[in-house]
Amino acid sequence: MLRQLSLGTLGLTVGSILTIGGFVAYAADNATLNLVGFFYGFPLLLGGLALKANELKPIPFTQTTTPEVLQLREQQATVTQNKIRKDITRYCYGQKAHFDVALAYLGLSPTDEERPIVTGLKEKEINGAYALIVEFDSPLIGIDVWQQKQEKMTKYFGPGVQVEITQPDENKIELALITILEK
Repeated sequence: MLRQLSLGTLGLTVGSILTIGGFVAYAADNATLNLVGFFYGFPLLLGGLALKANELKPIPFTQTTTPEVLQLREQQATVTQNKIRKDITRYCYGQKAHFDVALAYLGLSPTDEERPIVTGLKEKEINGAYALIVEFDSPLIGIDVWQQKQEKMTKYFGPGVQVEITQPDENKIELALITILEK
């Protein structure tokens, strides 16, 4: 619940209410409420503006997760898969883009303009295993470059995860992190 709440919007709302209340109290000659409005409302308003300026919105699921896949997630998902899912489905602050550090490490983000953008997320069952699929808009970095980095990605997102890269449409890349089932 709190992960889906924008702290910037909360700061702007509460700060605005307290600041306006402070101005109204000033006009009504109520010194106590006036101080509350100016000393608490104005800083909250500015903080809300600062957070809103650096806010990354949550990435939506592009397909509804079925109860069967949810059960697979509970049984098979790795720490890395859970962390990625939780991280990109919440508001983030102070980052340039979702996955920016990982893409830079993997050599898939030479510049901010060329960086692939995370556009969606979905969960599936692939051959009996839980799979977290991150969808990217990647117009400047082709599938061949992504595939060259596949071994490095497997090490980066592992252990216990197999990486598969597909291109469903032009300029679209799907990065599937599939749980490796122990035999």
